[in-house]
Amino acid sequence: MSESSFFRRDVSPTLADIIDWTGAKATEGSDTRLQITSLAPLDQGMPGDLVFLDNPKYADALKTTRATACIVNPRYAELTPVNVVALVTPDPYRAFAKVATRLYPDAASPASLFGSTGVSPGAYVHPEARLEAGVVVDPGAVIGPRACIGAGTIVGAHAVIGPDVRIGRSSSIGANATVSHALIGDRVILHPGVRIGQDGFGFAMGPGGHLKVPQIGRVIIQNDVEIGANTTIDRGANRDTIVGEGTKIDNQVQIGHNVTIGRHCIIVAQVGISGSTDIGDFVAIGGQAGFTGHLRVGAGAQIAGQAGVMGDVPAGERWGGAPAIPMRDFFRRYAALDKLLARQGDAKPDAAVNQAPKS
Repeated sequence: MSESSFFRRDVSPTLADIIDWTGAKATEGSDTRLQITSLAPLDQGMPGDLVFLDNPKYADALKTTRATACIVNPRYAELTPVNVVALVTPDPYRAFAKVATRLYPDAASPASLFGSTGVSPGAYVHPEARLEAGVVVDPGAVIGPRACIGAGTIVGAHAVIGPDVRIGRSSSIGANATVSHALIGDRVILHPGVRIGQDGFGFAMGPGGHLKVPQIGRVIIQNDVEIGANTTIDRGANRDTIVGEGTKIDNQVQIGHNVTIGRHCIIVAQVGISGSTDIGDFVAIGGQAGFTGHLRVGAGAQIAGQAGVMGDVPAGERWGGAPAIPMRDFFRRYAALDKLLARQGDAKPDAAVNQAPKS
């Protein structure tokens, strides 16, 4: 593909470099001195490009690619054209990600939009805030009293960091993000528009009106978490809302008060998790899934997109549908429904029913 105008390429590695970074193995007799100057989609690869194949759906594109090299699973290595070097590895997508990070390190996490270093003259930093050396604060950002921010962290334009907030090292707070009542670890990425630590939705309801319940908990975000644009995470009501280390959350997700999310979870866009739900480690949740409150989802469970989860999900199970049920039952019900509809379609209508009334 054409050279990106937004991200500077940091290096132009040889295939030998890529083999060293990824542990991939080149096909016998390959020239590992060849240089890679860009990354490209499989079907658009040209000389100098590196491509990858991870999905068998695109195997035909491998046969015609003109790229210099392709990172490929062993089962598809034989489809690689003779003029393309096959770099064989069991996990091509992960290997490609490692190479992309080396070539374009600025794309791995948001950088200063102002291209600045240190605290911009247009930022507002309270005198009682404490910033370690190497913190970057873009114009318009506001940092409140007693906030502490670790070295190497970037605070984007017009982001707001509330009083007493703690943010670790090498994190990135995107433009227009707001963080209050929160403790945030190292290497955390909050994309633009993220809202952390606002009131949880808590009211004592009654016929005379709804009485607001003060939300006095915090949000704790552990190391290496990434949170997508415009996602909101409410602070706890009487205990903490927690996001475990390594968890990746997509755009426009809503996480209610007192929710606990385990380590290395994947939560796709527009998921809604109601208060006091407990999500175990390594749980994967598809887009637009919704959870009622006070549920437990066991470690390693998988929730299909648009599922409506209204009960506890055991560890390791796959659930889908609304209301959500185990996927084996979900497919069984649909198969039964298809059979019922097929029977109705085969049934011949009664002639008398279809006969038009006579005047």
